[in-house]
Amino acid sequence: MEERKLSEKESLDLITQMINSTKRNMEVGSGNVFLYWGYFTVFLSIVISILIMCTQSYIWSWGWMAMFMVGPVISYKQRGHEPAVVTYTDKTISKVWQVFGCMFGLTFVLIAIFCSFYERSFNFILMLPLSLLYCGLGVSINGIILREKWMIYSPVVAFVLVIYMLMALMEHGSVTVLWNLYFGLSFIVIMIIPGHILNNKAKKQCLKN
Repeated sequence: MEERKLSEKESLDLITQMINSTKRNMEVGSGNVFLYWGYFTVFLSIVISILIMCTQSYIWSWGWMAMFMVGPVISYKQRGHEPAVVTYTDKTISKVWQVFGCMFGLTFVLIAIFCSFYERSFNFILMLPLSLLYCGLGVSINGIILREKWMIYSPVVAFVLVIYMLMALMEHGSVTVLWNLYFGLSFIVIMIIPGHILNNKAKKQCLKN
């Protein structure tokens, strides 16, 4: 049986339908991972910053490890809201975040290995700028896939902070409590705002249909 080739217009229409379907699937009721991670990260950054300022101890920075524990919880919560129809675009976005998730884990392991060899102590401060870089790239790639220009460029704020953090490490070799707030509050721009905008667009498309 000979397969019928799609015309250019039909191909574009199909791609548009998949993108619109993916946007609807990302509505908060369907498990908007942007909002889950965004609000949790902002909350955690504020709590850690307050604890450090009150106790004058940076041992509370280990609180960021909670993100590794919350990750499986968010993934489980999303499984309960899986869409009836999963498009190729949905799968692509899922794979993008799986790759960056692996990069988070690999970065943590490599820092632990290198610290054990060279410093004899564990210093995971590089996780902040690198994690911010990974999240920013992930959001930008999602914006490219969903054809949302504002989403492509919103992580610029994160990239500026990443360069600032790395330059500060090179010049001074130390960090301040503000780093935790910078990291958390940047998620308002790269996760929370995009998450709410996607929700609004998804709801409008649902009403149209």
